Amino acid sequence: MMETVHVAASRDYDVHIGSGLLDTCGAQIAAVTASRRCALVTDSTVAPLYAERVETSLRAAGMEVYRYVFPAGEQNKNLATYGDILEFLAERRLTRADFVVALGGGVTGDMAGFAAATYQRGIDYIQMPTTFLAASDSSVGGKTAVDLPAGKNLVGAFWPPRLVLCDCDTFQTLPEDTFADGVAETLKHGLIADATFFDSLMKQPIREHLPAVVRRNVEIKAAVVAEDEYESGKRKLLNFGHTLGHAIEKCSGYAVPHGHAVAIGMVLATRAAECLGYSPKGTLETVLAGNKRYGLPTGCSYTAAELYEAATGDKKRRGGTIDVVVLEEIGHARTVPLDMEGLRAFVEVAL
Repeated sequence: MMETVHVAASRDYDVHIGSGLLDTCGAQIAAVTASRRCALVTDSTVAPLYAERVETSLRAAGMEVYRYVFPAGEQNKNLATYGDILEFLAERRLTRADFVVALGGGVTGDMAGFAAATYQRGIDYIQMPTTFLAASDSSVGGKTAVDLPAGKNLVGAFWPPRLVLCDCDTFQTLPEDTFADGVAETLKHGLIADATFFDSLMKQPIREHLPAVVRRNVEIKAAVVAEDEYESGKRKLLNFGHTLGHAIEKCSGYAVPHGHAVAIGMVLATRAAECLGYSPKGTLETVLAGNKRYGLPTGCSYTAAELYEAATGDKKRRGGTIDVVVLEEIGHARTVPLDMEGLRAFVEVAL
């Protein structure tokens, strides 16, 4: 079975969620593009698991496929790998009429999407997320980027995919820690937008109703993107836990994975918000309960000075201010603009 969520953006697209989509992807992709030439971009972890199945389906739909594999890991989400992808596309003489398939997690989706956004000033791409995190969050919304030494996702573009195919069967091969990264973003969606959804996550284990959880994640994000595609207003709420989460990632040299860092960031931001009067008492207890329910971390060993320094380079900074997201109550969030001294105080209270 397959369910579909429609995303209304500058260029509309569908997100298909179900089982067995890897083996039917060729026909589904052929329905949204007239091109019969593509580059399949994936990493060294995913390629041995799924690349052959995807290529077989694409070729069965009459497509010519060129496979590009890069070394797995956030540390390779950089300008060098991005440039190598562009050279690969050019050497295979892909044109504006052709497309890219991003097969993998968030790193692959971000880089392949950014390459598609900029190659020959923009070609189509298809998102095929193979992690719970990518399926529930990063594959939807059109954000593409690579990292710089100075910070995460500092070079990128908004570029909507032509189609997103979420095959939930791929999550069965994920290590538990990798699956938990997606749990963190799932909890975030409930905390900022849907208290009933959050309550359901606390009552029933996510793995027991996984396709429905992915669908609700996508619905929440799609609604936000439809209202604010370019993150000038409401979409900023999706950054709950991310300002300090990205700082933790950077301080760790990306040894702390994104979802785990966001989980910690949500706790820190809520502790500060409670202490400073932005969130009602008891909010922190709820956020902590969610993390503990799924074995996510709740703290870090970095100092306020280290986190502050890392956070000041975050892409969400606007001139002399940065927006932090706080919970008004479970299911409702808002942004609070802070100057740099305010951010320093926020971080100190958070710890």
